[in-house]
Amino acid sequence: MARLLAVPEAGRGLDWLRSALQVAVELELSTIPPYLCGWWSVGDRGSHAARLIRRIIDDEMYHLGVVCNLLVAVGGQPRIKAAAPTYPGPLPGGVRDGVTVYLSGLTKSLVHMMMAIEAPEEPLALSDSASHTVGSFYAAMLDGFRSVNPQLSARGQLKAHIGSDELRPVETLLDVERAIDIIREQGEGTSSSPADSFADDHPAHYYAFGEIYHGRELRQTAEGWTFTGAPVPFPDARPMARVPAGGWSRPAAPVQQLLDRFDSTYTALLDSLDAAWGDGGPRALGAAVHAMRSLEEPAVRLMETQIPGTRSTYGPQFHPLS
Repeated sequence: MARLLAVPEAGRGLDWLRSALQVAVELELSTIPPYLCGWWSVGDRGSHAARLIRRIIDDEMYHLGVVCNLLVAVGGQPRIKAAAPTYPGPLPGGVRDGVTVYLSGLTKSLVHMMMAIEAPEEPLALSDSASHTVGSFYAAMLDGFRSVNPQLSARGQLKAHIGSDELRPVETLLDVERAIDIIREQGEGTSSSPADSFADDHPAHYYAFGEIYHGRELRQTAEGWTFTGAPVPFPDARPMARVPAGGWSRPAAPVQQLLDRFDSTYTALLDSLDAAWGDGGPRALGAAVHAMRSLEEPAVRLMETQIPGTRSTYGPQFHPLS
């Protein structure tokens, strides 16, 4: 991303937009596995924290669909399987430089990492700020669209209901502005209020994770926005250990079978997403949704399998098969 943002605005043409949108595909994809691991590990899916995380996962899948549509609209082709991240590792494109993204069950440390991913440039509540944020990257892309004003094609774009959002083709610059505004507001919030999110009453992702981390809902007080509202109990979670670099070392045969089944389904998911924005259309997207749902069962079984000599359990590695 630093390389893309280093290009003078006058040089940010159509090729620059396509490159930036591919980085956005990689970025949105990279957030979903750690968020899923956190959510899968929670025993009580009806808890406030679990519902917050589930909503955010739906939003991130919607964001992935949006940037894929945007890339197709300007004549590009999303490369999704090729963009599958390796964990632990940095966020794609140099976003949030210094943040290491990893896979584990839900812990305070994992939630703090999630906050770091979603942090806005000027948070209105507790956080440090880094040089390149997700929001600043999307702002630069929106400026690029306004400058280039490319012809947008609806051919190959997809329509779908994802969570509470409706993915639809982008056909005008106004559509582009609206789509990017949704991504920014759902993730980091608006510059006026951390409670604002696009067309709903949910806090933006950064502040929702903050409520889980601080154990209190965000409220506006005489001192400003603080996490001093109603309690948000931290949920009991399966003790999935952090997946080490390179994955689990020499697990027992039953564990390896679960890992292989998970990775095979994950690979099918990525292949279906590639096909959906290729020539597969809604049918391929439906196959991807089915594969996504099929990931949970082997993931939870892994999270309920103790690692020998520890109190922790295994978890999915998200290793796509070649």
